[in-house]
Amino acid sequence: MLLIEACAPDGAAACERLPLPFESRCKSRLRTRLASGEEAGLFLERGRVLRGGDRLLGNDGRVVEVVAAPEMLMEAASHDPLQLARAAYHLGNRHVAVEIRAGRLRFAQDHVLGEMVRGLGLPVIQIEAPFEPEAGAYGHHGAHGASGGEGELARVRPKIHDHFQPR
Repeated sequence: MLLIEACAPDGAAACERLPLPFESRCKSRLRTRLASGEEAGLFLERGRVLRGGDRLLGNDGRVVEVVAAPEMLMEAASHDPLQLARAAYHLGNRHVAVEIRAGRLRFAQDHVLGEMVRGLGLPVIQIEAPFEPEAGAYGHHGAHGASGGEGELARVRPKIHDHFQPR
């Protein structure tokens, strides 16, 4: 079994692929299989969310590219940004992972959430596609969704409070 305990250096060329659905890309400990069928064990830092295109380093020196595997999703579309914002708000209020795209939202297949979004006036279809939801307000807004921790929150708090000073 290939053990993977670290990220590969930037620009490292991958020789293996690891297709994973979003839920599995959120786990720091995982027994899985590479695209080749070889068994692999992930032992990564806790809190890290793997994204499609991330590169990992096997204990034998091989570089493994993470692939966002296609999965069953629901997609809501609208030309009205307010309608999309309302749906994103209600999904977020339920702590649902949401992928935001131009004119549409994607979320994991769930008939109750689909009906809720339809009730807000958006058409909802089922699709099979890779899922790359937003990292969250305090996550890294790039290749990774890991939390920035208390240090990052401390830098953000003064800015928030500056805008809400009592009059």
